[in-house]
Amino acid sequence: MNIVLLSGGSGKRLWPLSNDVRSKQFLKLLSDEKGQHESMVQRVYRQIVKAGIDANIVVATSASQVEAIKGQLQNDVDIVVEPERRNTFPAIVLAASYLQSEKKTGSEETVIVLPVDPYVDVEYFETFKRMDEEVQKGNADIVLMGITPSYPSEKYGYIKTDGKGLVTGFKEKPDEQTAKRLIDEGAYWNAGVFAFKLKYLMKIADSYLESRDFSYVVENYAKLKKDSFDYEVVEKADSLGVVQYSGSWKDIGTWNTLTEEMEENSVGDAIMGEDCVNTHVINELSIPVVALGTSNLVIAASPDGILVSDKHKSSYIKPYVENIADRPMYEERRWGEYKVYDYSHYKDGTKSITKHVTIKAGMAQDYQLHHYKDEVITVVNGRGELVIDGCITSLSCGDTISIRRGKKHAIRAIEDLQMISVQIGEDITEDDVETFEWSF
Repeated sequence: MNIVLLSGGSGKRLWPLSNDVRSKQFLKLLSDEKGQHESMVQRVYRQIVKAGIDANIVVATSASQVEAIKGQLQNDVDIVVEPERRNTFPAIVLAASYLQSEKKTGSEETVIVLPVDPYVDVEYFETFKRMDEEVQKGNADIVLMGITPSYPSEKYGYIKTDGKGLVTGFKEKPDEQTAKRLIDEGAYWNAGVFAFKLKYLMKIADSYLESRDFSYVVENYAKLKKDSFDYEVVEKADSLGVVQYSGSWKDIGTWNTLTEEMEENSVGDAIMGEDCVNTHVINELSIPVVALGTSNLVIAASPDGILVSDKHKSSYIKPYVENIADRPMYEERRWGEYKVYDYSHYKDGTKSITKHVTIKAGMAQDYQLHHYKDEVITVVNGRGELVIDGCITSLSCGDTISIRRGKKHAIRAIEDLQMISVQIGEDITEDDVETFEWSF
């Protein structure tokens, strides 16, 4: 079995913690079985393992999310990067091509595709085994997962069936009365989970591309139709099957739904009065947030901004924050993370950015150089090593390093290394970087 996780979206509904780089699936606000904080993507991976599924796992995502995925899942999954965002059909074709040409996956093997962030029970993933069995029987081109509805919702699409495991039609987000009728007729919620044989999708891809080779698909990605997998593949299939899942299934993409699943009422430096009712405080700043006498509020603070909202109204935040901020103030990388303290422009056209950088023990930044900015780094905690143009020196608390533009450099942490970085120049974007091969 092969599993493709689709990781996309900007997560604007969970502003100010989420942004174009740090989407909702990377926020570590849930709790695992040991009470440790975990993100949605970490939870999904943990549940796949717990369900005892032996599968190749591939994450299809955009370049902006690669570092966060590597930081949270390390090398446990393969990552396929979309050359550009073109909806779910091209992304799934790209992942399927990777499985076939890079992982040498057999054409008869089952591929199961799903979003990276469902909030579900482990039984959800155990359902994959039944989907795999149905695919291999060959009675349907594609097998869908149908969620047993718990109420007549207007938020979800519905799968209509013949009662014998075959799909007869769909209904997208009906009104409540229609939804109730569909449920009475035995319809399921559409979970957006698809299972098919690898050869089925690759045959469809042949109508757009001259080769199934992964490198060719990457180079010719724009030739694939910019459309959803539902429209381009599912609705055109000759036959569709469905497998039922009766456990819990929830979208926690808004503050009001996410806080319902949080085990704590506060995360970070927060002080809450005993008279606070149904209030959650999530604080990523280094200054305290105090809440007194509040009711039905979510208060979220990060370097990107501060939100104070009624929980129900928080679902409607997206249009208010669409145009806020020209760069993320927090990023998680495979080697650690950084928070932006200050971002300034000066009259002469120079810019500066001040960050608190953490490199995890045993991890290292890329060997790189900048063309348009200089950098001054002060170590405030931990130990590590610095290489500049091939020369290695040790780093410890109190050391200050000046790195001029054009100098190749990298830092490795021996133990967790915390630094203050000030970058100065006419271009201080993350794009001003050229990487090179280097091994400590």
